[in-house]
Amino acid sequence: MDFPVFMALLICALAVPGFGDMGSGKAQSCSDIRQFYNGKGFSLNGVPQSEISGEHLRICPQGYTCCTSVMEDSLSNLSRTEMEGLIRDAGRALQASLNGQYKVFDGYLLELLNRSEGVLQQSYPPALGSLYTQNTRVFSDLYTELRRYYRGSNVNIEEALNEFWARLLERMFKGANGRYLIGDDYLECVSKQSETLRPFGDIPRDLKLKVTRTFVAARSFVQGLVISGEVVRKVSQVPLSPECMRAIMKMTYCPHCRGVATARPCANYCANVLKGCLANQADLDTEWRNLADAMLQVSNRFEGVSSVDVVFLSLPTHISEAITTMMDNIDTFNNKVRTAVSTHTHTYPCTQTHVSDVSRRLRDMQPYWVSLPSTLCSDRVATRSQADKCWNGMARARYLPEVMGDGLASQINNPEVEIDITKPDMTIRQQIMQLKIMTNRLKNAFNGNDVDFQDTSDDVSGSGSGMCTDENCPRGPRLMAPSTDRPKVYAYPPENKKVVKASADHNLPSIAFYLLSLVMLLLRR
Repeated sequence: MDFPVFMALLICALAVPGFGDMGSGKAQSCSDIRQFYNGKGFSLNGVPQSEISGEHLRICPQGYTCCTSVMEDSLSNLSRTEMEGLIRDAGRALQASLNGQYKVFDGYLLELLNRSEGVLQQSYPPALGSLYTQNTRVFSDLYTELRRYYRGSNVNIEEALNEFWARLLERMFKGANGRYLIGDDYLECVSKQSETLRPFGDIPRDLKLKVTRTFVAARSFVQGLVISGEVVRKVSQVPLSPECMRAIMKMTYCPHCRGVATARPCANYCANVLKGCLANQADLDTEWRNLADAMLQVSNRFEGVSSVDVVFLSLPTHISEAITTMMDNIDTFNNKVRTAVSTHTHTYPCTQTHVSDVSRRLRDMQPYWVSLPSTLCSDRVATRSQADKCWNGMARARYLPEVMGDGLASQINNPEVEIDITKPDMTIRQQIMQLKIMTNRLKNAFNGNDVDFQDTSDDVSGSGSGMCTDENCPRGPRLMAPSTDRPKVYAYPPENKKVVKASADHNLPSIAFYLLSLVMLLLRR
């Protein structure tokens, strides 16, 4: 082939737009997009009256178009704002559900504690009424400590119970021997002998086990709701990347620039775009499900004889029985007093309605992060009908590429969004660590082990947590994600797979570069 002929062909090849088609050759009116563009709040200054050549476009197909560079930039920013708004709205809906469950469950637990304390005052044996009124502070301090523990304060619940029984024993022993002058040293000695003498019988030991396990489970459960809502809030506010911004624009508003505004994105096309944009969020899935499973396990602690209703509202009965036991056997200590007191029996409402409702919502929320792309694509973005007439990113036609999997690692070959899979979003990685920490604490709570929520300095329940705002809200667990969560690094990408570099200077070579290289090779022959 002659060199002049070859160069002419080369120039023609380079002059042809790389994307889209040239249309019928007749410039179409831009009245529709002018009306649409102005309706979005943008000025019509510079907006074409009819289609123009689209070589200037950097995101949309470069065929005939009604969009200028300014319009493309404006619509690109708008598409990003709208998509980030949809993601935040979806997060707010889940937050509202978690917040509602938290308020119901938290309010009910505190109501039970208040009722329990009230029952103790109202049902105290009349014969021992003066004993209660003279030692009101001992009983009120117990309930204060229980509330403080539930609220997340650094309270050892076993020590609080031991302190209560010790103080009660001292007051009762001193009251039963009022005619004698009993020194503090003697009272302390009596208190230390309580384990051996067992003045209250087996009640303190049995009650300690039930109360500790129930309170540990209850506190951990509501903190799990708090942490879940906080993770949703933070992750839903993670901004979209520039690469995602381009893909969202191409999917959302490029049809308007192309003159096919009525063509909605193909379902699989939208899925690939949003799976790429929300790849980091999808990586929450495993730990999110683990947390929900752990919370469901802990909720089992609220059933039967271990239900919060039974344990909380039985406190007055157990305390009355313990006092009766001591009064019945006071001669073991001083042979002075023996009083027979009848035992009060109470019936307790079932918590099962509250627990079942929370459990159902926990199960519903498990697939949230991996189902978010399809949720956003479903009604407001994409179409599932007329697969051959939907927008595929280039034209109104069928979308052929396969749908990518979930998570960052699955996006290495995403045809719609360029993603550097070696650089995960660190905000989301921190939230994954928060979920792991909370899950481990719930597992400990399920096994009856106390959980310390005051071990680090990042107070995730501070202002803006989205769970509650008044001063009566519990302090959430203080968690801080360690910086040891290193991203997965793929040393060698699979063959024919692309790994996008962080810098725009490392983009794949253009077709013009290859053609010019071919020209140089031919010139050397």
